[in-house]
Order: sequence, then C-alpha cells, then structure tokens
Amino acid sequence: MGVVGAGRVGPALAAALQLAGHRPVAASGVSDTSVRRAAAMLPDVPLVPPAEVLERADLVLLTVPDDALPGLVDGLAETGAVRPGQLLVHTSGRYGTKVLEPALRAGALPLALHPAMTFTGTAVDVQRLAGCSFGVTAPEELRLAAEALVIEMGGEPEWISEESRPLYHAALALGANHLVTLVAESMDLLRDAGVAAPDRMLGPLLGAALDNALRSGDAALTGPVARGDAGTVAAHVAELRKHAPQTVAGYLAMARATADRALAHGLLKPELAEDLLGVLANGAGGAGGAGEGDR
Repeated sequence: MGVVGAGRVGPALAAALQLAGHRPVAASGVSDTSVRRAAAMLPDVPLVPPAEVLERADLVLLTVPDDALPGLVDGLAETGAVRPGQLLVHTSGRYGTKVLEPALRAGALPLALHPAMTFTGTAVDVQRLAGCSFGVTAPEELRLAAEALVIEMGGEPEWISEESRPLYHAALALGANHLVTLVAESMDLLRDAGVAAPDRMLGPLLGAALDNALRSGDAALTGPVARGDAGTVAAHVAELRKHAPQTVAGYLAMARATADRALAHGLLKPELAEDLLGVLANGAGGAGGAGEGDR
C-alpha cells in the first residue's frame, strides 16, 4: 500500500488499512506538516516522489485536494508510473471513477472511496472511521473490492453513481462545512454578549438540535422563524447589523431558507409568514441584498 498526498486524510486511511493487515511501503508529502504527519502516523514508511510510490505499491491511495487530482492522474499516466492491475483509490468527494480514466487506460483498477468525515490529521481520525459512511463509486466488477476496503477501514459503504457525485459532495459540504461557520459565528456573538464559555452553552443545545434534525427532519424546526415571530427576527437583524454586520447576510439567508421549509411543512402559519418574509426582505435590502420586489 502507498499514499500519494500526506494531508489529513491519507495517513489516517493508511493507518486504518495497516491495522487490517495491509503493509504501507511508501508515501509522498511535500510540506513540513505533511512530513511530520506521515512520520507520526506511518512511522518508518519512507517518503518518496509520487511515481516511486506507485512503483512500490499494489494499492495506492490518491489523497490530494480535489482540484489537484485530475492533473496528478494525468501526470502519473503520462510518465508510465501506472502499472496494469494496480488498484488506484482516490478519496475525493467530488469525483467518481471517470477522473481516473487516464490510469484506467494504462491498466489500473479505479475506485472512488470518500469518507464522509472531517479529519484532524491526528491518530484520533483512525478511531472516528469506525461506522463512518464512505461514498463509493466503482465499476461493477470491483464492487466487492471496494466494499472490502471500506469495511477493513471500519466504514460503511454507500454507493453513489458517477453522475451523482457532485450533488453528493455539495450536500456534505452544505451540512458539515457550513455548520462549522455557523457555530463559530454563534460563539463569537455569545462572547460579545458577555458569555464566558460559549462552547459550554452551545454544546447541549446544538447536540440536541442535531439529534432532533437527524431523527425528525423539518419537524425539528423551532425558534422565532418557524413560529413566525417577525418582531423578534427584526430585533435580531437590528442587533446583528449594529454589532456584527458581517453576519447579517448569512442570518437572512438561513432565516429565509428556514421560513420556506417551515411553510412547506405546515409549521409556519401562512398568516404569520407575510410579516416575517417582509422583515427578511427589508433586512436583505438594508444589507445590500435582494429587496422585497425580488421575492
């Protein structure tokens, strides 16, 4: 087994596969951080150029950023680094196996295995893989191989078609990446309001909200938008504009999305929605966004 790209993901997956009996023989990494991470999580595994990783390994993990993956695959194929029968596994959420087409023409066996997990670049990531869903795209004849690798890492395979990969990845980014932004902004505002330990205050609240949302979907919606409390929302917008104007656009966008979902699921009463949507439209106009006429 070899790893091309010693970022946060590659060493963790390689370490998990090592626990399952695979033998890491080479890795590549350029930055000082990557070198240190590889040394910590894959001790005694030599760091070599990407082409040499492919020369040494039968199973190669390509764990580079999404935008770098096509160029990497093209380069490895053009230089003859890819060997027939070699398993090439990329971990990009955006791509299926089509991005590996140049390597496929050289005889490689393509797999797309994307762990639906955030990574820290430390050993804790290996433990977090237990029960983690992997978005898997593979040729029919390689389904069993893909399943086996995911299960060996402690994960659960979830099959994603080639054409659905961009939508699948957008959905994960919408939930996970934007969640971090929302929580960080909420903690900043709580500090400004004088809360000494915003993480301690938010932990139980957000944990319950996430659990309720996963269990009940839109039925878990609560708060002033879902209730149609237009006056409260107007007060929120005024306070945010005064103390944290950079958060107004995000608040309005999420409030509008929440209102639309609450209306569609019968949680927000139509007679209360008109005033609420008016507040959101006026707030957007004041923030430099769409005015009421764009509703």
